[in-house]
Amino acid sequence: MDKNLSKYMALLKTVDTGSFTRAAEALNYSQSGISRMIADLEKEWQVYLLDRTTAPLSLTPEGQQLLPYVKALIADYDDLQDEVQRLHGVESGHIRIGTFTSVAIHWLPALIQRFQADYPGIDYEIMLGDYPEVEQWLNEGSVDCGFLRLPYEGNFDYIPLGHDHLIAVLPPDHPLSKGETVSLKAMSQEPLLLWQKEGKTSEVTVLFEANGLTPNIRFTTYDDYVIMAMVESGIGVSIMPQLVLERSPYQLVTRELDTTLTRQIVLATKASRRQSPAVERFISYLQAAQEGLGEETPTAKP
Repeated sequence: MDKNLSKYMALLKTVDTGSFTRAAEALNYSQSGISRMIADLEKEWQVYLLDRTTAPLSLTPEGQQLLPYVKALIADYDDLQDEVQRLHGVESGHIRIGTFTSVAIHWLPALIQRFQADYPGIDYEIMLGDYPEVEQWLNEGSVDCGFLRLPYEGNFDYIPLGHDHLIAVLPPDHPLSKGETVSLKAMSQEPLLLWQKEGKTSEVTVLFEANGLTPNIRFTTYDDYVIMAMVESGIGVSIMPQLVLERSPYQLVTRELDTTLTRQIVLATKASRRQSPAVERFISYLQAAQEGLGEETPTAKP
């Protein structure tokens, strides 16, 4: 690979992750190597590209102006690699997947394991984020395909993979666990532990607002397992997707809510993007499983 192209990729990955360290992990470089490549670009172009005083790292105005050109160069390189792969079929290739944590933990391992048995020469890159981040990565071309919930805002093609719905999560022996279902109103009166990313609106909050309720939010975090540990300790209750709770290591009680909120999970690709043979085969593989091998298709348990 051209040395400058490696520098461009280092810059783009650092911007995507907001960290030299995370960019280094994603690209299999040392942290100092990533930092040095970006410093070399800044010296070559005689501009500062990154504001190193912020956390996460952010682009300078000059960096923002140059970033679209960097992305275009990388996209052209990816297109070139895709054409090379087409000449050789799907004996080798690279698939970049954007996803949120619950799918990455509970669906992807089995999916990739089955696909890899048939196509062992394919490599994978997994990027973890929330729904808007996966949409952004798809639009930018940072990932080839991404797991999303319906509806979404982007112009994507998709195949449906399954449904998941929100349920009440309670400590052992909690009074609300005595019934078969729990009312949303009762949950709003309990100390609520909420999965929420900073600056983003939680789907649980939207559910309460849609029913004219104000939840008693006592704790927020962007980590499913922290919430489960807190609930197990009796600090409060939570409402979480069923998929997140599969194979949970914690002692929890789950109950259906009297108000149903279901998310449909899909695998999406950018509608205008021509995919590599490896990605095309991966998508066809999932579609065949969804249509003809329903018993093997990953779907959230009711």
